[in-house]
Amino acid sequence: MTEPTGLSAAAEQSVPTQLMKHKKEVGVASEELGSANAATDQKEQTTSEISKDYVYRSSGRPEKTEIIKSLVTDQDEARNCELYLPASSYCSAVESPEESEEDMYRDAEEIEREKILLREANSSEYKLSVSPEMDIMEYCRKEWRGNTPVAKRMRKGYEAVAQKFASIRRIRGDNYCAFRATLFQALSQATQLPGWLQSEDLTMLPENLLNKYDWIKQWQLKQKLGKKMGEISDEIKEYLILLRKKWRNISEIKDPIEKQEACDKLFKNEEEEYSLYEALKFLMLNTAIELYNDDKNGRRVPVFSWLLFARDTSSNPCQLMHNHLNHIGHTGGLEQVEMFLLAYALQYTIQVYRLYKYSTDEFITLYPNDPEEDWPVVTLITEDDRHYNIPVRMCQETML
Repeated sequence: MTEPTGLSAAAEQSVPTQLMKHKKEVGVASEELGSANAATDQKEQTTSEISKDYVYRSSGRPEKTEIIKSLVTDQDEARNCELYLPASSYCSAVESPEESEEDMYRDAEEIEREKILLREANSSEYKLSVSPEMDIMEYCRKEWRGNTPVAKRMRKGYEAVAQKFASIRRIRGDNYCAFRATLFQALSQATQLPGWLQSEDLTMLPENLLNKYDWIKQWQLKQKLGKKMGEISDEIKEYLILLRKKWRNISEIKDPIEKQEACDKLFKNEEEEYSLYEALKFLMLNTAIELYNDDKNGRRVPVFSWLLFARDTSSNPCQLMHNHLNHIGHTGGLEQVEMFLLAYALQYTIQVYRLYKYSTDEFITLYPNDPEEDWPVVTLITEDDRHYNIPVRMCQETML
């Protein structure tokens, strides 16, 4: 399914991971993050050079870099726009099919289907955050009726998923769908509170980060742009407390039916739901800062971290916040490399069936691709790396 405000896509087309042609210097107010000039100097190496170099130095397994680099370069379209522009000045999240350059790569059926999906996304029928279960092959037949190569590939992909899962639940597409799908799956199977949520330091995180990094004053909350950082700090603290409370409450429910009902109820409460997503965004920023500082201090970091900060739009955490995290939920969703960051922030493995990659090695992708053994696993489905739905009801033979 297509997210209403996601980036336009040509599923088979790769683009360079150098996403920006215009650079701006960004001052960083702490020694840990370094200067913007230092970050800019790193751009003399291409992303390919950086990823190739550091896989040999950090993991000794060059093949894993190629997998991650492929995920990053599969971004559907570069953000060809200036840094630090207000949301309204950013490249339009959805171009009309007639105006989009991608049309040369898509057939008429796909273009018409996207028009229908965009209209559906604005109707009240599709405002449910997580729709009721539907037989996965019935859903596939409803969505992909044509005989184009894309439709045939999608049907094959769904048939493969149906070997493991019986049903699918459609996720609302409002640029939070990656958060929504991941968090819903995590809570649905939670049996205990994760260690990082138990930490007493969790609620002090906004205040502690602000004391170190003055640029975090420009953090933006959904529909609350322009608030003073003191107020935002208090709100994020409340969001983190809410995340801990909801996770604990749901994990303590033993009956699977009651647990599912509790999750459904939570994701029907729009105010609480979006508060949880803001908490996740801030946890991602904290994780990015930790990875950036670890690298600067000579400690080993995962390969995706190099690719995350190799982008012209996020050469340091300050730029990452301004040009990416601040816009999630407003003008765009998560890019592929940011799915790795979300997985690290939650300490979960995110397994994704990428249907348009059916019959390739990337059909089932793990974020991260070398996860910790004790990390829980959640499973998502995507047709285009922009919108995510969730498979449910694992088949009995698979469970056995």
